[in-house]
Order: sequence, then C-alpha cells, then structure tokens
Amino acid sequence: MAAISTQTSNMQFKEMGLSDPLLNAIGSAGYESPTPIQAEAIPNLLMGRDIIGIAQTGTGKTASFTLPMIEILSTGRARARMPRSLILEPTRELAAQVAENFEVYGKNHKLSMALLIGGVSFSDQEDKLDRGVDVLIATPGRLLDHFERGKVLLADIKVLVVDEADRMLDMGFIPDVERIIKLLPQIRQTAMFSATMPSEIKRLTDSYMMSPRTVQVDRQASAADTVIQGLLRVNGGFKEKRAALRSLIRESKVKNAIVFCNRKRDVATLEKSLRNHGFNAAGLHGDMHQSSRMETLAKFRDGDIELLVASDVAARGLDIPNMSHVFNFDVPMHAEDYIHRIGRTGRAGNEGHAYTLTTRDDAKFLGGVERLLGKPIPPIFKGAPDSTDDDGKKPEGKANNDENAEVRPRRRRSRRNSSYRTRPGTKPETENELVSPASKDDDTKPRKARKPKAPSEPVRGNTKANEPAKKQRQQKDNREDDGDLAFGKDETPAFLLR
Repeated sequence: MAAISTQTSNMQFKEMGLSDPLLNAIGSAGYESPTPIQAEAIPNLLMGRDIIGIAQTGTGKTASFTLPMIEILSTGRARARMPRSLILEPTRELAAQVAENFEVYGKNHKLSMALLIGGVSFSDQEDKLDRGVDVLIATPGRLLDHFERGKVLLADIKVLVVDEADRMLDMGFIPDVERIIKLLPQIRQTAMFSATMPSEIKRLTDSYMMSPRTVQVDRQASAADTVIQGLLRVNGGFKEKRAALRSLIRESKVKNAIVFCNRKRDVATLEKSLRNHGFNAAGLHGDMHQSSRMETLAKFRDGDIELLVASDVAARGLDIPNMSHVFNFDVPMHAEDYIHRIGRTGRAGNEGHAYTLTTRDDAKFLGGVERLLGKPIPPIFKGAPDSTDDDGKKPEGKANNDENAEVRPRRRRSRRNSSYRTRPGTKPETENELVSPASKDDDTKPRKARKPKAPSEPVRGNTKANEPAKKQRQQKDNREDDGDLAFGKDETPAFLLR
C-alpha cells in the first residue's frame, strides 16, 4: 500500500474538514499530519475544484486523492454498470495499490469498488460492475475492453483521476486516455497527477480541465539521508555484471531487495542466473499473468522471496516496508528514475542501501544521474567477483582454491613469429642470425641464407633445339590408324604430280 508519507506540514488532518469516520481510519493507519501535496490537494478537491498535482511517487499523492474521494462519495449510491468515480493508472501494480488504499482508508464507509486490470477474468469483473461500484480503478486498455463489450457505462462519472500522467505518455496510453475522457460527462471534477509536465500532458489539461489549480511539490533531486549509495564499476559486459552482482549481494547483509533492470528480457535472464546460484529470487515483468504477478508481490511482502528482479514499469510505486537494499543492475536511462528506485529503501527513518553497477556503456546515463544529484555517487572498491557461470559451475582454467584468480583467455601465437627463435643467450641483430626450431638446441652455427638461383632463359618456339621434336609431332599427325604413313615412304602423291 502506498501509505501517507511521514513528511509533516503545519496542518493536521483534523483541520481539513474530513469526517470523523475517515479521521479514525487515518489515525488507525498511524498518521496525523499530511504531506505538502496532501495539505494543498485535499482542501481543493473537497471544494470541487480541478487540480493538477505535480509530484513524484513517494510524496503521498495517492492519499491526496483517495481521502477526498472517499469523503465526496460517502453520500449517494451507484447504479448497475454506472460507476460514480474513475481512477486511471498506467500499470496493474499501481492500480492494485490504489485499491488497497481505499480498503484501508475507507474501512468505515460502505463504498463498493472494482478493479479492472489485465490478467484477470472478465466474468469476475463484470459481476462487480453489474452490482454497481462507487469507485472504479482501471488501466486504460482493460477499461476500453469492458466499454466496447457494453459492460460498463461512463455517463455517471462525477470524479476523474488520471494518475502518473507522464508514465501514461511514456507507455503510449495517452490516445486511450483521451478517448476515455471524451466518453465522460462534461460536468465533472478532474484531478491529474504527474511527476513532470511535458507538452502533451499540458495539452490534455488545457483541453479537458476547467480552471485547474496547480499544486506542485519541488522535484526531489536527492534521496533521503538514510539511504547509503554506492557505485560499482564493472569491466566487461552482461556476464561480468551478473558475477559482480552476485558477489555484492553475498557481501551485503540483505534482508530483502529489489534488483532493477532497464529491459524486461534482462529481468528473466537475471532471475534465472540468481536462482541457479542458490539465491531466493523471483522476477516481475509485464509478460507475466496477473495472478502470478500478484502472487509474487504477496510473497515478497511476506518475506518468502528475498530478491525481486523487476523493471521500472513493473515496480513503479511499490511500497515494501523495511526494505534493506536496492540494486541497480542497469543505470536508469532517465535520471529521475534513479531517485524513484533508491527511494524504495531507507523509508520511515530506517537505514537503506542503494548500489548501482555500471560499465563503460553507461557513461551517458550515469552522467545524467550525477548531474541531477549534484554530486558523484561514492565508488565501491572490492575484489574481483566470482566468475562462475550461470549454472553455478566454475569455468575451466580456474583453480577451485583460488577465488580471486583471474581467468585469462589463451593467446594464439603467430605462426610467423613462432617459426624462428634466437639462439640461447644471444639477441638477433640481422635476419641471417635467425635459426629454425629444429636447430634451436644446437650449438652449431646458424645456417646461411640460400642464394637465389638465376632465372633460366625461356626456350623460344623457333629455335633449332626445338626442331626435332616439332618434326616428330608432324610425322605422328600424318600417320593413319594402322600406323603407316598416309602417302607411302616419302613419296609425293600421284595426283599432285599431274
């Protein structure tokens, strides 16, 4: 659950005009003071205004719209297939976490809720829609699937929330979001939250929002002081990085950790490698079935899984309590994602560790991260990592008792250079002093270079030396099959004498 941040402000929740049942639920969760984004967004939403919230994950923005929505929807009742509010999320995991927020903070309200995400059967979701829901939390694709089937109507939406709008843009969901907005009633309340405000998102706010109030929290340019950062430079490529990661995990006191990769294909490869080496690891990526993804997350939260290998999309917004480590197997392509990643640890005043592996190919991305931080990431100095392969076996050529021995490829000798060597105890001064391998152990003098033969003069066809052979060939051609001369013994044919 993306809980309310512990960052405090001068205001308290009881001063915001929230009802007692909602305040009791907030108190039961252990919070009294709102974060800056909550202190600004909640009063404006309670007054029915449209707002644009510019804040990153981890600032408490989820509660900034779930709390006022619970208050607004506390009166009234939903009709079948006509939800009263809609929250659009870019990923299934974020949608599931928002649903958990409503369960925690709305436990004293009798509000119905439906979660429309991929990987779950349509029939179960349709059953909830048929009973009527107050809060509909959905990803754009699955919502449009239900709408095209005629299973959900959007004509009664009173509150719309578009969360992680910039992430929607990155994932290509903006056309779907715009199509959904056009299906909603024009008279409604809209809240849009985004970490950044690119031109495409600005166009959406100008087109579909009415005099919105902008609520902005300064972009977080550094992690909390409780996060210990480190940078490990790796010489090599993907295989060497896997070995370095395994060595780093073994040397660290890891309770639970997320290992971030930039590509989902690397997630599966790295998970398999870690499991082959005896680590308790599981992968989380977009190609997994939704039930498997939710089961993996539940096991990770419960401590049954120690290492979660995930991409940014799959792990966006995850809130795992007391996470000890974050490992960046890849330097993130966007510098802001680095802050997001390492912010998964060191939460609620606890100490956390965030280590990043980098190669020469990551120089551009690493420079962007360090410019955002305003300082370089402290380097990690350590010995050579283990060089076992992905099956957990040591490669050939490495002694089992030497963990730090370096495996070097055998060099092929040049045939030209290895064909000759100098005599023992001497240095070659000229080419004539080189000896062949056959005489390398002899004490004899080196062989002298052979003198090239003078080229023989070619024999021309009209020379006298070639005339006997030429005459013999002519005689052979004049013989018939019986071997006799065609015209007798040197006689001239009679018809030529006439």
